[in-house]
Amino acid sequence: MRRALPVLLAAALAGPAAAQPLLNGLFADHAVVQRDRPLPVFGTAKPGETVTASFAGKTLAAQAGPDGAWRVDFPATPAGGPYAITATTASETKTASDVLVGDVWLCSGQSNMEMQVAAAGDAWNQINNGAANDTIRMATIEKADARSPAADFKKPPVWKPTNKDTVGSFSAACFYFARELQKTRQVPMGLVHASWGGSGVEAWMTPKALREVGGYDVAIETVNLSLKDPVAANRLWGETLKSWWGGRHAGESPTAPWTGAGDWTPAPEGLGVWERWGVPALAAFNGVVWFKTEVSLTKAQARQTATLGVGQVDEMDTTYVDGVGVGATSGAWVDRTYPLAAGTLKPGKNTIVVAAYDTWANGGMYGDPAKRVLILADGTRLPLTAWSYRIEPKTGAEPPRAPWDTLAGVSTLYNGMLAPMGPYAFAGLAWYQGETNVGRDQTYAPLLRAFMAERREGQAADMPALVVQLANYGDFDTTPGAKAATAALRDAQRRAVAADGHAGLAVTHDIGDPSDIHPANKQEVGRRLALAARRLAGEAVTTGPEVTSAKRVGDTVVVSFAQVGGGGLVARGSDRVIGFQLCDASCRWADGRIEGNTVVLSGVGTSMAAKVRFAWADSPTFNLFDATGLPAGPFEIEVR
Repeated sequence: MRRALPVLLAAALAGPAAAQPLLNGLFADHAVVQRDRPLPVFGTAKPGETVTASFAGKTLAAQAGPDGAWRVDFPATPAGGPYAITATTASETKTASDVLVGDVWLCSGQSNMEMQVAAAGDAWNQINNGAANDTIRMATIEKADARSPAADFKKPPVWKPTNKDTVGSFSAACFYFARELQKTRQVPMGLVHASWGGSGVEAWMTPKALREVGGYDVAIETVNLSLKDPVAANRLWGETLKSWWGGRHAGESPTAPWTGAGDWTPAPEGLGVWERWGVPALAAFNGVVWFKTEVSLTKAQARQTATLGVGQVDEMDTTYVDGVGVGATSGAWVDRTYPLAAGTLKPGKNTIVVAAYDTWANGGMYGDPAKRVLILADGTRLPLTAWSYRIEPKTGAEPPRAPWDTLAGVSTLYNGMLAPMGPYAFAGLAWYQGETNVGRDQTYAPLLRAFMAERREGQAADMPALVVQLANYGDFDTTPGAKAATAALRDAQRRAVAADGHAGLAVTHDIGDPSDIHPANKQEVGRRLALAARRLAGEAVTTGPEVTSAKRVGDTVVVSFAQVGGGGLVARGSDRVIGFQLCDASCRWADGRIEGNTVVLSGVGTSMAAKVRFAWADSPTFNLFDATGLPAGPFEIEVR
């Protein structure tokens, strides 16, 4: 799939805008709409046109506004169907048939939500023996990013009843959640899946929500500038990357890479994936590699506007011409083409530099070498060859990514994938994301809270938001107090859910895979999501032991838990509880024993402990569960 071209260039190439659909794309054959609450039905017509809509034996009319948008709200309808939804104008009729009324869930996040049933555990059996269910309907939103809210989907969603031919390509966590929940909530289930692997939470949020969290004003204004003046925005972003480099190379500005100065190494002809060059330093390199070439122009050539093509870059680039930023794009699948305004080029030698940033797997400038070219306004094509490179030393801090970056930018996926949903009614949200935000746990809790709050806008005020906590992946806990970025992100998820009031947490740090960030046991993830949904609905179920306090009692620390199911806490494989740390200036392992719904900690320095940590590692070792088999969730809390 190709990412959209830069906005102005894409608009120029696309010609007249396509007519938007009379019925929003989610109102399609086999859809599920939300039960037991007023039902918004909406779409786009000609400005001022009268639209008549019918559903479940009722007919309502609306007049399209100046932008063509129209909406009617049908009375609450109980679960059932099938029905038809029809919208009619003087010139057009659109009907969605075989529509069921039930509970509609938005399933969103990054690659673990995106992971398909066919890729998860026990796939063949689940697809062939456990999938046939006409009352679970699935729709996947086509991947799309945008710098401003899209009025329509990139590709119309297709609702599919669940069967062995359709379920394999759908989100495993989402499907297993719905299948499990339907065992006790026997109504049709509509699943709208909108995910993108590698995405940060910021990409799924509106600018308004990001501004309320704070710290995103400059990024948002830079994106807005890119819509009005892309040349100025690219120049501004180029300066941002320069500042990042300068902060790590004090006193080295004369050899700054965008100037073309310094030491460079000739790159293989045709470039390609740098892991295949036979260069030991690049054999498994993830980071920034700078690429440079030069092109000479006459005075007449330099006066012209031009288009700079640098081909495909895995996976992000910031591109300079004579030290001035001219473009930045994310997505390894995209051929970069950047328009150059008059005055960008100069007579004589022009230096073109590409900062290629790769975060995993292959990296480099690759694809058809003919697409690395400078095309002048008069049609002259000047191939860009004889590239050289220099490797950016790693300093422990990742380079910034452009604020319009597909996956790490601000509001890009909200604009492209969530905004087109409009006021479509949902029963709740299932959110499986956080891996990309690991290392930024201090900002994640407020971001997650704001994201959940804005997903409720236009929905029920108490709409449940279900969050999958990150599974165990990465380093084991061998040293108390060791840095554990994934553990810190899990705790941010816990704190955000606890502060929300209408959110539930599916704890998964016992069912992951330390060597695979995409664990296969999505059936249990779905079951735990369903338990969280049922608990929020007031059902008498537990979701696993949740810490409530840590108090100093004599020479011990007593940690209390709620939501303990099955009759009490259990220490698997021992008469002692492992996985606890007591921390003040440093951390140390604590000896724990179960007393009712508490764990009593003792050991050296217990009386001085300021904090208690549990399961505090990327892949923690612990043995505290309840009698139903659900694990105690990881946490860090203060001792009171």
